[in-house]
Amino acid sequence: MREAGVEDLQSSTDGTQKLNEEPIRRVRLLVAYDGSRFHGFAKNLGVQTVAGTLEYALQRILRHPVSIVGAGRTDKGVHAWGQVVAFDTHSPRVDPEKLIRALNGLCGPSILVRAAEFAEPGFDARFSARWRHYRYTLTSHRTSSPFLSPYIWSVGRDLVVEDMQQGALALVGQHDFSSFCRTPPSKGGSPTPTLVRRIHQAAWTELDEAYVRFDVVASAFCHQMVRSLVGTLVAMGTGRLRSEQMGSIINCKDRTAAGDLAPPHGLMLWQVGYADFGSPDSGAFAEEATGPISSPVALVPSRVA
Repeated sequence: MREAGVEDLQSSTDGTQKLNEEPIRRVRLLVAYDGSRFHGFAKNLGVQTVAGTLEYALQRILRHPVSIVGAGRTDKGVHAWGQVVAFDTHSPRVDPEKLIRALNGLCGPSILVRAAEFAEPGFDARFSARWRHYRYTLTSHRTSSPFLSPYIWSVGRDLVVEDMQQGALALVGQHDFSSFCRTPPSKGGSPTPTLVRRIHQAAWTELDEAYVRFDVVASAFCHQMVRSLVGTLVAMGTGRLRSEQMGSIINCKDRTAAGDLAPPHGLMLWQVGYADFGSPDSGAFAEEATGPISSPVALVPSRVA
């Protein structure tokens, strides 16, 4: 059977003069993307972004202007496996499965729409989210496989993972993370936005003898926070900082006290949750993620023919 494409969805939305009479429905997408191909998630004129690419494709398919909202505004070079985006449409016959195929035909292979569904009333991809889960993968090797290097930071130094884990434990809880964030500008004389965040979970996992992964879950993150945390924890793993210093680094609220910013390509927005963290019912889009960097070794061919 022929797969549905742009033409199928366009033909189902003929009669555009009647579109404005249709009720508006909100559609939710679960999206993965290779951040190395984009100048970040947020739409930005003159450069290719994830949001701009999706909006252009949706407008081709639905034949009306579309504005999408994402759960997280990932920076240039940062990847995603579980980004959630939403948009409104008044097209009368949007079929989620056909929409997935049409979007993947237009946006692939750099963007993959993993799922689509109609959202419940009042859903907001950003403000309804209760937590975000980011994952950072790195290796102590100076270089790594060409199959992995676009997604993994090659530190090139021996790492004491126990010290990195000890530092990560001090992050859990509610803190002012000014030492790890770029201070946001105040707008129109309004107060500077708070940098207080609650981290639910922060832990390192050894994937094999040289690869490690950092998972961090928080209600929200400020700009460049995860990369700053990783850079600081790696400094503890190499001995440049001591793990016992993490508490004082947090409390001093001084960006110069923390470590260097880790590069963006090792970071991935892994999962977004719309129920309380740890709740057994987090919804279809917050199920346990299985993604491409669960184990780096799995991506490396055993031999090259």
